[in-house]
Amino acid sequence: MDDFTRKFNLALEKDAEIYQILSSVYKSLEEKGYNPINQIVGYILSEDPTYITNHNNARTLIRKIDRDELLQVLVRKYLGQ
Repeated sequence: MDDFTRKFNLALEKDAEIYQILSSVYKSLEEKGYNPINQIVGYILSEDPTYITNHNNARTLIRKIDRDELLQVLVRKYLGQ
């Protein structure tokens, strides 16, 4: 057994989960012929789930993400932090 202390960064795990969900939603919107950026921005601004297609369960997936957390991840990624 190791004597090392293991540290877990839950923020990184949460960011990775949000990235995976957002990527999946983006792909689903693209497959249905929508402009994914416009649809996702519309969802973020209004929190109206009808901006997101039901295709591949995308609407259910995006509703698993807290909108504030999503915005925090996007801003951190944009600013490179």
